[in-house]
Amino acid sequence: MRSRVWRGTTAVVLGGLLAAGCGGGEETGGRDARAPGPDGHPVTVTDCEGARTTFARAPEKIVTSNASGLELLLRLGAGDKVTGTGFPPGEGTLPGALDARARKVPVLGRTVIPKEKLLASGADVYLDTFASMENMGGGGAGNAPTEAEFAAAGIKHLYLKSTACASTRGKPVTDLSAVEADITTLGAVTGTSARAEKLVAGMREKVAAARKLSRGTPDAERPTYFFFDYDAGTKQPTAVCGRQVANAVITLAGARNIFAGCDGDFQRVDWEEVVAKDPDWIQLGVRDRGGETANRKAFDEARQWLEDNPATKGLTAVRKKRFLRIGSEPTTIAGVRNADTVQEIARTLYPGKGA
Repeated sequence: MRSRVWRGTTAVVLGGLLAAGCGGGEETGGRDARAPGPDGHPVTVTDCEGARTTFARAPEKIVTSNASGLELLLRLGAGDKVTGTGFPPGEGTLPGALDARARKVPVLGRTVIPKEKLLASGADVYLDTFASMENMGGGGAGNAPTEAEFAAAGIKHLYLKSTACASTRGKPVTDLSAVEADITTLGAVTGTSARAEKLVAGMREKVAAARKLSRGTPDAERPTYFFFDYDAGTKQPTAVCGRQVANAVITLAGARNIFAGCDGDFQRVDWEEVVAKDPDWIQLGVRDRGGETANRKAFDEARQWLEDNPATKGLTAVRKKRFLRIGSEPTTIAGVRNADTVQEIARTLYPGKGA
């Protein structure tokens, strides 16, 4: 999928607004060079092709392409501005009170929002997690709107950097700076910068504590790790590659993703490749079923499949029962919970070291 990304200009940096990027080093959040008003506006952002979009004021009606952008806006306290979403989160998949608030957001598409419905949504902003919807229109959604069509409908089209720039990264992503940049920039755009700063600070604190656990362990001696995407199918496994946020989560936790070298974010591989790499640990990356009992059953099924399958039952991780029961969403969907997953993995791989 061809990816585009949005990042803000930083002519003036105020209120702790960060300048961070995909893997670091790129500008991602900022304000317009004009003197900001009481709410921090105007704010200008640009996509990876240099197109600039200025917000004179915070948007009032935002449509999100999927649960990733929706969750970030809910955590920022801007959920009341979300008037529709595609790919809605399943019931119970968001933690705590976020789930109930997410249920109230109108669903404009169970998958990709149809073009006509999106353009007629009355949104001020479309927050796009997918980089380019034109490659995702085959599922009954029709063609994605062009930038001219977005403009004619009065919709400003923005992208989440952490999920929409896999093809523009020149190297694997090994930190959460792009996720932090999305939070910071969304905070600036929606007028919730103070909340954004708190979220980013909390993530950094958790990641810093987790990294202490593997401190002193040479890279070559860190355990190898395989994210088993059970729900993506077992006939041919789907690997998380170096440009997927899960690679950053695994790396920060002190492990070595066995497929960090594959190009892109996800890639189909063969079980022979997994066997050849013989991971020390396997994460049972099942998708949230909406309840503890259903989730436990799904984790059990994934573990049992690995133990029964002739190709995988001899793997080191399987023989030694080194499984991590951590869901797909907080690992592969960019967001605040990535930091929690870093902690959980690190505590499992480096027990007895404190956190």
